[in-house]
Amino acid sequence: QVQLVESGGRLVQAGDSLRLSCAASGRTFSSYHMGWFRQAPGKEREFVAAINWSGVTTYYADSVKGRFTISRDNSKNTVFLQMNSLKSEDTAVYYCAARASLRGTMDLNAYDYWGQGTQVTVSS
Repeated sequence: QVQLVESGGRLVQAGDSLRLSCAASGRTFSSYHMGWFRQAPGKEREFVAAINWSGVTTYYADSVKGRFTISRDNSKNTVFLQMNSLKSEDTAVYYCAARASLRGTMDLNAYDYWGQGTQVTVSS
């Protein structure tokens, strides 16, 4: 069992930077691949970024590539999402998720545990 708690979301201006954190409970955090997803009002939840269990391999949606960076600190059971050059279209609730399977990196249905989400609002 893994419990995830996101933090760091707030209202920012376009062009600003923001770092989201996701704190995980449980001693098996380092065995899970982690992902960030987001859901804007009236839209489906979509993949943003993912990182493998060791932190060596990362994946990004085309819409955030070059602007967002995912990282993790297994000693602190935490995964981060550094967001730079934020745009109004980045406004959404951001969710952290944990996945045991090697497959389904960008598939939200492949993730086993989810956090409650943190709101990011980018004002233009």
